[in-house]
Amino acid sequence: MSKITVPEGYKPTLGMYDTQTAIGTLKRTFEEKLCLALNLKRVSAPLFVDPDTGLNDDLNGFERPVSFSVKETDGKAVVVHSLAKWKRMALWNYGFSAGEGLYTDMNAIRRDEEMDNLHSIYTDQWDWEKIITPESRNERYLKTVVNAIVGAICDTLEVLKCRYPQLTTTLKREVTFITSQELEDLYPNETPKMRETLFVKEHKTVFLMQIGDKLRSGKPHDGRAPDYDDWSLNGDILFWNELLGCAFEISSMGIRVNEQSLDYQLNAANANDRRALPFHSALLSGKLPLTMGGGIGQSRLSMLLLEKAHIGEVQVSIWDEETKRVCKENGIVLL
Repeated sequence: MSKITVPEGYKPTLGMYDTQTAIGTLKRTFEEKLCLALNLKRVSAPLFVDPDTGLNDDLNGFERPVSFSVKETDGKAVVVHSLAKWKRMALWNYGFSAGEGLYTDMNAIRRDEEMDNLHSIYTDQWDWEKIITPESRNERYLKTVVNAIVGAICDTLEVLKCRYPQLTTTLKREVTFITSQELEDLYPNETPKMRETLFVKEHKTVFLMQIGDKLRSGKPHDGRAPDYDDWSLNGDILFWNELLGCAFEISSMGIRVNEQSLDYQLNAANANDRRALPFHSALLSGKLPLTMGGGIGQSRLSMLLLEKAHIGEVQVSIWDEETKRVCKENGIVLL
C-alpha cells in the first residue's frame, strides 16, 4: 500500500483548473529557459525500446520494465525507465557537436515504484543531454551546469508568481555542493535519506555529488546504474520543500561514463555481461561522444512550484483505495 502524508491544515493554493493552466505555463516557461541556459534543441524520443540494444535504464537493477510482444517483428519491446543511454546514442546519430545538446519529454512506467506523496508508477520528466569536450569533463563544469539549471527553475518560479500572486514558494538560488561521503561524515549514524533531510533543511538548495560507489561505511548513498553516470561526477539537485518538510529531489544528473569509468563501474557492479550489448560496445570502443545529462521531473517541479502536497494533484496515475480515501477527506484533489 502506498504511503501518504497530509500537511496540517493543507489547502491547495490553486484550484484544479488554475492548476492545469499553471502547469502549462510552467512547462513552456521552463523549457524555454532550460534551452537557453544549456543550448538545447527539442527532439522526439521513444516510449519503448528493443531490450537487446542495452538502451533501457535498469535504475537500481531490480525494477522490472513493462514489456510486450510486437506482432510485426516477432520480438519484444520494453517501456523505458529513462532515456539516459538513448540520448547519448541520439547525439551521435544526429551529428550534434560539442556544446550542443537535446531535450525531450520522457514518459515512463515504473511498475515497481513504492508510491507516496512524491512517487508514482508514472514518470514524466525533461530528459536532456549535451556533448562536452574532454576539457569540460570535470567537477567545475558540472557545478556550472547545476547552477544554470537552478537559475532556470528560480526564473520560472518568478514568472509563475507574477501570474499567480497567491503563490508563496521561495527558492534559494545559491547552491550548496557536498559529496555523499562528506554527508556521511557529517551524519554517520543517520540513514541516507535523513542525512539529506538534515542538510537540505539547513542549506535549502543542494547538489549532492558522487552517488553510486561505496562509501567508507561499505554502502553507497543510493543506487545508480553503472553504465550512464560517472559515479565520481554525478549528483542530485535537492530543494527544501517547506510544505512537506523534506528534501525534495528535482533532478538526477551528471557527466556520463567514458571508457575508463564504464570499465570500472561494470566491474564494481558485477555487470560485465553488458559489455557485448551494442550501446556498451560502442562506448567501450570510443565511438560515442563525451556527454553530460540528466532528467528533471515535470510533476516534481510542478508540485514544488505550485505548492502541492501530492504528486497526484499534478499528474494522472493509479492509486490504491486508501490513498484515494485519505486525499478526498483532506481536500487533496487527485487528477
